[in-house]
Parts: sequence; C-alpha cells; structure tokens
Amino acid sequence: MADTVPYRPKPGDIPTRPGVYRFSDASGRVLYVGKANSLRARLSNYFAPLRTLHERTRRMVLAADAVEWTVVGSEFEALQLEYTWIKEFDPPFNVKFRDDKTYPYLAITLGDPVPRVFITRNRKIPGARYFGPYTKVWAIRETVDQMLKAFPMRSCTESTYKRAEQTGRPCLLGDIGKCVAPCVGRVTNEEHKSVALDFASFMGGNDSRYLAELTTRMKRAAAEQDYESAARIRDQLGALEAALSKSTIVLHDDIDVDIFGIAHDELAAAVQQFMVRGGRIRGVRGWVVDKELDLDLGALVDTVLQKAYEDAVPPREILIPELPDDSAALELLLTGIRAHRGDTGRVTLRSAQRGDKAALALTVATNAHNALVLYKSKRSGDFVARSQALADIQEALGMPDAPLRMECFDVSHLSGTNIVASMVVFEDGLPKKDQYRRFSIPESTDDTQSIYQTLSRRLANVDQETTRAGDDDQAVKKFAYRPNLLIVDGGQPQVAAAAKAMADAGVTGIQLCGIAKRLEEIWLPDSDYPVILPRNSDALFLFQRIRDEAHRFAISYQRQRRSKDISTVLDGIPGLGPSRIRELLRHFGSVKQLRAADAEAITEVKGIGPALAEVIHRTLRA
Repeated sequence: MADTVPYRPKPGDIPTRPGVYRFSDASGRVLYVGKANSLRARLSNYFAPLRTLHERTRRMVLAADAVEWTVVGSEFEALQLEYTWIKEFDPPFNVKFRDDKTYPYLAITLGDPVPRVFITRNRKIPGARYFGPYTKVWAIRETVDQMLKAFPMRSCTESTYKRAEQTGRPCLLGDIGKCVAPCVGRVTNEEHKSVALDFASFMGGNDSRYLAELTTRMKRAAAEQDYESAARIRDQLGALEAALSKSTIVLHDDIDVDIFGIAHDELAAAVQQFMVRGGRIRGVRGWVVDKELDLDLGALVDTVLQKAYEDAVPPREILIPELPDDSAALELLLTGIRAHRGDTGRVTLRSAQRGDKAALALTVATNAHNALVLYKSKRSGDFVARSQALADIQEALGMPDAPLRMECFDVSHLSGTNIVASMVVFEDGLPKKDQYRRFSIPESTDDTQSIYQTLSRRLANVDQETTRAGDDDQAVKKFAYRPNLLIVDGGQPQVAAAAKAMADAGVTGIQLCGIAKRLEEIWLPDSDYPVILPRNSDALFLFQRIRDEAHRFAISYQRQRRSKDISTVLDGIPGLGPSRIRELLRHFGSVKQLRAADAEAITEVKGIGPALAEVIHRTLRA
C-alpha cells in the first residue's frame, strides 16, 4: 500500500490560519467537511501513512480525489461555516444532523414596559427586535453573557421577575451587576428601557460609537482620579470587545448576495466568489486567470463579473473590491442577464465598507490572496514548467545553454540614504537561499552607480572558488560556480551600468539582462528595443519571481540597517522607547533628516512633546 494519496498538497501550500476544508471525489461530490484552527496542522493528520489511519478515515481519504480549503477570520467562524456546509452538502462521511429546527435568534422585547433579552426560535413576538440568525445556541449565550456586563438589562423569565417584585429581592443577576434590577425599583422602567435601547443599538452595528464613548469616559475618570469608575468602565469595554470577537459570518436570512475577492500581480489574478443565499454561504468558487494585459483592479472586476455570470443568474446585490469606471453600464448588463433568465429586480454593485458584509468581504479577499500564493507556488514547483521556462529564456536571449544558475541584483535605499543591494540565486529555476548575498553600498549618486559598485564586487573574483561578498564585515563565502545569467532590476540605464562593471572586471561568457517593472520588458546590453515575452509564459513568470525575490531581500536588509542605525543613535535618550523611535523614523525617514530638523519640527511627531523634542535635538547636534 502506498504511504499516502497522490493529491496530497505540499505542507507549505496549506495556510496555518483557521478555516474549513472539503474532501471531494472525482465527480465533485463533497465527501467530508471539517474545520480547523490551523488548516495545515489539521490536514497533515489525513496525509499520514495510510496504514496508521483509522479505517473510516482511510476509506474517506482513498475515496476522495481532491481537498480544498477556505480561510476564515476565527475558529468561531470556521465552526459556523462547517455547520452551514454540512447542512448544505450532506457529506456521507460526516455525522448526520437529524434536527430540522430553525436557527436561534437574539430577541429584545422593546415593545414591553420592561424589555427583556433572550434567545428564541420564534420570530413572531410583537414589538420584539431580532438579531441573528446564529448557528449555535451556546455562541449567542456567550455573547449575551458578555453584553450584560456592559448593558445590564433584564434577561429573566416572567415568573422570576414577578417573584422578585413580590419579595422585594432581586435575582442573582441583579446581585452580581448583570441587571439594573427594575423589579425592585433600583431604576425606573424608563431608565431600564434606555439601557435596553443601548443594547439593541450596539447589536445593530453602532459598536464603534459606544466603544469611543466608553474610552473617553474611562480616560476622564482616570484623569479625575476616580479609579473605581475607570475600572468599571474598563471592564465594560473588555466585555464589549469580547462580544464583538464572536461576530458571525452568517447574515440575515433575507440576504442574497455574491461577494468577490480578487488578488493580482503583473501576470496573474486569483478570484474567489462566495455565494450567500438566505443569509448563509451556499457555495464557493475560485479560479486563477493569466493577465494578457496590465489591467488595474477596476478593469479586472469588469472582466471577472462578465465571466462569472456567463451561465449563472446574478443576485440583486454583488459586493466587489472596487467599482469599475463603467459600473452603471455593468449593472444594466447584469440586470438584463437576470431578467433574461426569468428573475426580476435590478442588480446593484457595491463595495462594502463596514458591518457584517465588509467582514465577510475581507474573508473572501484573504482566500483570494491565499489562492494566488498557492498558484504561484505550484507553478514554480512544476518541473515541466521550470524546464520550459529555462528553455524559453535561452531562446529569447540567444544563449548557447539554458541558464541553470541565475543571479539577480536589486538596490534599495531611503531618499538616497541607507543604500543596500541584494543578490539572490536561482538554480534550475528554484531559489538557492543559502547563497543569497547582501551588500552595503557607500553613498552614491543614483541607482546606476549602486548597480556598478555591486556588480564590481560580485565579479571581482567570479572565477575563483571563493569570493568576499555580503556585509562589510562578513567572512569569505563560497560560490558553487559562475552564473550563466546575471539579471538586474531595471531598464537600459541599469543594464548599461552592469555591463560596464563586467567590462571593467574583464568578465566574459556570462549573459546579462535587466527586467523593467512597468511593462515587464527584458533589456539586453547595447539594444535599443526590449525583448517582449508573452505575458502568460513560464519564462516571464520565472523572471518576475526572481526579480520580486531580489526586491524582497533588499528591502528586508535595508529596513534592518535603518532600524539598527536609528536605534543606535536614539536608544540612549531618556523617554524614547521603541514605539516613539518608530514614529520618528516614519516621520523623517532617516537619522540624517532627523538630525537636520529643529526642535519645533520634531514636536510634530506623534507622542513627542516640546521638552523631549529639545532633548532629541540637542543630543543629535552634540
């Protein structure tokens, strides 16, 4: 028996975030739905050696043909989505749900003289305001328990309330501060109803206003040294934030909406579509497209929507990451498609900004980003695609052999200061991270001079077994062999500077090129026209990946150097901690510009007062 199944994903391709996973067979039928706090940790259990799996698990894994996952914001949201999809797909390997009850709601009886908050499945109570639905009763109970700490309104039954009125003694909730006890006259009915209205308003989405008001009151109480009140308000804030953390991804049951998330770069775009019907996620679609043209997000949205509804009926509301310029015309087109397929009603395009829909849109966008990363990882890990990319690069650049070893260089600086450069190495189309190098560059006039200095240092001993390259104080490091291809990030000027460094070093037999980011053009030395590779080619994908890796490596080193420089200068100043140092760096960009500023300019930085600004100014000028 084989150790595992052929469709097993690479561990590095699986996110570590909470989510829901689905095993399906060759026909697309969902066999099993599960949730996980960490998708990577959970799914690895299914792909252990088959002989170690439980019999039922082994049968499910062998019957499946693929596994997919959807990332969500929290373990609680994963639980809700798992529950929804089990009800929707009825997977044969899941535990069967036998109940056919309706979903629970949170109800506040605002029409009563003394309103009450409670959980119910009955949506016909006169004068009640409802919130939900929720997929788990325990989840809404926890929410109510937290909310009563901030809005202590009545939650007891009628019999308990009448008994308290007759005896003149409140129930336990009144004694522990989770009810203002109108039953015994601690507050009037009008005051209690005001608390109930605040509870309902908060649940209705006015959470930011209450949090801001409570924060202001807490700070005011602390300033007046009323620490008991400040502590009580602090506890209320904690309760509200805890309640907000349990927000649901299940929307109201009359909501039908499609939510799109798009993640893209210069060459590809990943699309995720969540289909919400009756307030619950009924389906998820995802696909990746290669970009033939350099489209912005608005143009991508236009193309994606037309593709998505070729054979489907659009709902009345569609949430997208950005409205295209022709959104009005696109709405008319989609409305026409909806009418042609027998459904009336105008289609509206929106970009959600706040509330439950915006939270779900963020989840969709996260899944799109993960899908793009997974697509690029799979494409770069494909041996056939890498071989084709190297062969295409050889042909496009007129090289005698395929570039089995490529080195790419990038320069990073901050307004001409803290100049650094990076060198990344790819062998057989894959990164060779143990041979990456970093260079500290003295002050130079522009990027071309920095490229010249970097290449000169790299090429000084290119034909020797070892070469000194990297940090200024770094020990001698080895290179396996000379590269077939040198790549610089930039166009004609950067390529010319690199060619001059090669000529001055007397190095021949190595191909040189540059990749310009704006149009992804490949520039060769002494050429008036760039080499244009097809936008969906594996060759251009490999060029882009090595360029992006060089840029990432340079940026990380530049930030490290910048942080080290400014910390060394400022760490000894009393009153300056890491957060204020970060604010100074963000405001001025470098120690050099901070040193040139006067005390008044320094006070413009968040958290820096006149006295501290004077100390900083005096220390840097000493």
